Amino acid sequence: MQISTTTVSLTVDDVAASQAFFTKHLGYTEAAAADGFASLTREDAAADIVLLSRGTEVLPADQRDQRASGLILAFTVTGLEDEEKRLRAEGVEITMPLREEPWGERLFQVTDPNGVVVQFVEWAARADA
Repeated sequence: MQISTTTVSLTVDDVAASQAFFTKHLGYTEAAAADGFASLTREDAAADIVLLSRGTEVLPADQRDQRASGLILAFTVTGLEDEEKRLRAEGVEITMPLREEPWGERLFQVTDPNGVVVQFVEWAARADA
């Protein structure tokens, strides 16, 4: 098997709100869209995102009413502080402030209008490396 693309499919209540958030603040562009559906992409290594409206019949019956929850969409980036400042300046609420974990992970989180948690990560250089 060779994987050519990674796509995350998120079921949300308001496709347009998440689509606007990801395109305005996170640099995604629309690859395709229809009523209750949007496919978003970037030109870099980020995963593609498919947004599906909760209740849509294309989903299996046992998944139709579920929402994207309990997951964190994480992006490893460079210039973490600059990204946090940019998003804050654009009016995006930082839902978990910038911090550094003991194992060297530096991160902060934002949350889209449908409750999708997006985490930005940069790895700090280790002193013993």
